[in-house]
Amino acid sequence: MSVTEKKIEIFDDKYDDSVIRMPAVALRGIVVFPHDVMHFDVGRKISINAMNAAMNKNRTVFLVPQTDIAVEEPTGKDVYKVGVIARIRQVLKISDDGIRVLVEGITRAKLYNFEVEKSTSYATVTPLKDKVSRAKSAYKEVLVRRVHEGFEKLSSFMPKMPKDIKNTVMSANDPAFLADYIAASIPVPVDDKQYVLEQLNPVKRLEVVLDIIKRELEICEIDAVISEKTHRNIEENQRDYYLREQMKVISGELYGDDDPDTELRDYYEKIEKSAADEKVKDLLKGEVNKLSKMPPGSHEATVIRVYLDTCLDLPFGVKTNINTDVLKAEKILEKDHYGLKKVKEQILETISVFALKPDTKGHIICLAGPPGVGKTSIAKSLASSMGRNFERVSLGGIHDEAEIRGHRKTYIGAMPGKIIKAITAAGSQNPLILLDEIDKLGSDYKGDPASALLEVLDSEQNNTFVDHYIDFPFDLSNVFFVTTANNVQNIPAPLLDRMDIIELPGYTAEDKFQIAKRHLIKKQMLAHGLTAATLKIDDTVIGDLISYYTREAGVRRLEREIAKLCRKAARKLAEGETKVKITSKNLTEFLGKHKYTAESILPNSEVGIINGLAWTAVGGEIMQLEVVANEGTGKVELTGSLGDVMKESALAAVSWVRSNAHSYNIDPDFYKNKDIHIHATEAAVPKDGPSAGVTITTALVSALSGLPIKNTVAMTGEVTIRGRVLPIGGLNEKTMAAYRAGVKTVIMPKLNEPDLQEIDPKVRDALDFVLVSNVSEVLDAALVQLPKKEKTTDLPPVYGRKSTLPAKARP
Repeated sequence: MSVTEKKIEIFDDKYDDSVIRMPAVALRGIVVFPHDVMHFDVGRKISINAMNAAMNKNRTVFLVPQTDIAVEEPTGKDVYKVGVIARIRQVLKISDDGIRVLVEGITRAKLYNFEVEKSTSYATVTPLKDKVSRAKSAYKEVLVRRVHEGFEKLSSFMPKMPKDIKNTVMSANDPAFLADYIAASIPVPVDDKQYVLEQLNPVKRLEVVLDIIKRELEICEIDAVISEKTHRNIEENQRDYYLREQMKVISGELYGDDDPDTELRDYYEKIEKSAADEKVKDLLKGEVNKLSKMPPGSHEATVIRVYLDTCLDLPFGVKTNINTDVLKAEKILEKDHYGLKKVKEQILETISVFALKPDTKGHIICLAGPPGVGKTSIAKSLASSMGRNFERVSLGGIHDEAEIRGHRKTYIGAMPGKIIKAITAAGSQNPLILLDEIDKLGSDYKGDPASALLEVLDSEQNNTFVDHYIDFPFDLSNVFFVTTANNVQNIPAPLLDRMDIIELPGYTAEDKFQIAKRHLIKKQMLAHGLTAATLKIDDTVIGDLISYYTREAGVRRLEREIAKLCRKAARKLAEGETKVKITSKNLTEFLGKHKYTAESILPNSEVGIINGLAWTAVGGEIMQLEVVANEGTGKVELTGSLGDVMKESALAAVSWVRSNAHSYNIDPDFYKNKDIHIHATEAAVPKDGPSAGVTITTALVSALSGLPIKNTVAMTGEVTIRGRVLPIGGLNEKTMAAYRAGVKTVIMPKLNEPDLQEIDPKVRDALDFVLVSNVSEVLDAALVQLPKKEKTTDLPPVYGRKSTLPAKARP
């Protein structure tokens, strides 16, 4: 008859072969034997409920060890098949979620089923009886004597063993009781105790216990030998030294004549194989020697290990082969980037120098331009084309010198600086390291990171760069440093002096169109799991995205808008559509209404309104300026978030107009009877700088004379109170903005004429440039019509005189 067919009975001190279902507790690291009295803590909810269920019935419970103590919710496969039926003598509550119980083992039992019901563990078991041994009584007597002798020797190695246990063992002669009592009393692994518990033949059980005693005696004797050897090597009362020597002796017993400290041996081998110079090797060997004298688990030992690992991870002498194939590099740059002809030429010139002189050092490039124009991606392409490993170091917001030079290793949590980390991550001593956003460095009481970079970027010093953490010189002279910045004016002068500036201008609408078509759309479709068969984006959509949904010098936001289109299309495909086509007509369904109106000039020529050109960190912009002259008392009102320099430019313009009012039919007393209001549009955006001088002057003359300003003209230039037009910066970005807005003519200072060569050829061909040296030339080109000028002897303007200075002394 199978187990499941047997009748399940309530256990009540009758130990027969009937199947019993009773509360059960899975023990972790504990084995209870019959007649063994033991107490232990219970913390699991199912076990506490099982104890409570047993107390509510007949105080009997099935105790069985777990095969793996790490299991929190045991099942039948997680416990042994033989356990003990025990009687609960006492239960004490020790905490809100735990109890302590005192139990006495009654009899062995075989487990058939272990289950959890209503948060209580139960077991289906059958009590087991000891088998009748056929061994002769003489054999039993000899076996008991051998066990007595072995236990007596073993107890001599355990001075803390209670005497009553020794007395009970030495007076017991019953093999069954003797085996169970000894197994429960000596500290042996749970597996060994469980094996004893599973033996139903008393003689066989005692034989197993004898084997366990012999093995434990052997272990204790070896331990005694080790202790004796240790005592010969140490002085009295040196506990820590004793423990270290004991570990050495243990390792010696295990490995014989071999080096017992594998970790130290590995460190020494790595140091010898390293290509570091001898001074560095001696320094690292000294640290290994310190490590050998420290306890393995101490904090100081951990600090030294981390230091050694960091130093040995440095790529001493490891260099990649530099590619000097200029044609191959050119193909890589053309493939990765559209346009940027001048930038590519400068990069190829740099590679050509390395081709002719591979050991060239000290050439540092700074890629300067507005966000999103591809500075970081150009640096990656440069590394790829040169065959150098690439690592990027972000400098934005860093204000602690230790971020560059590292922290001294004596501090808790110390680590090397970003430069050494980048070298380690690159895995070579000649990588290309990109120092990103170098113009965003900060400084405070912790030091100036820009000053720390002076040594890094100086070819005369960086061959012995010392990071505070590693604390020895490391050669950075083979590293090719490339930096990026949005505004080079924010870079400290000593740092800027070490770099070769490569300007990256903003993209034209045509450039953005080609970049989106060739790169961005393909990239985002791949990233969103789309193909040409599932998504079609018309070329007109790209133009609309550029004109109505983005306003930037680069293409970063354009890429985000394309990614948004891909997400919208992916949703439609997921909802069941087979193909999505996006055109100008349905674009608003995907992206909503237009976010911007097309950047454009005024439709008509008007009085007192003019197109100015402004430079911003994200590229150039058209800034319209308005001037109104009302009847009043001569006040000058300046609005539109103007900075101090721009306000001074406005006052200089008023002074020039006062001194030249008669030339443009302006009331000479306007500064007495007119209130002048000068306003810059987009008032929430702060504006400053001297380059709006000619713009303010022209608008002021227009407002006071009633002459319209040509709507197709834009201008930039600083003006003096004597009417001279001085050079300005940011011409490249400003002309790009004029080109985007549809300006036909740009008026600019004559002294900026050399900068025309830096302007994008498409922009240069599309615009007419008027080079001026004084305000009268500006007005001639900007105003729709001018009355005939009247001659006057009152303070003739400087621009009308012929200069008597030699050519070299002229401004």
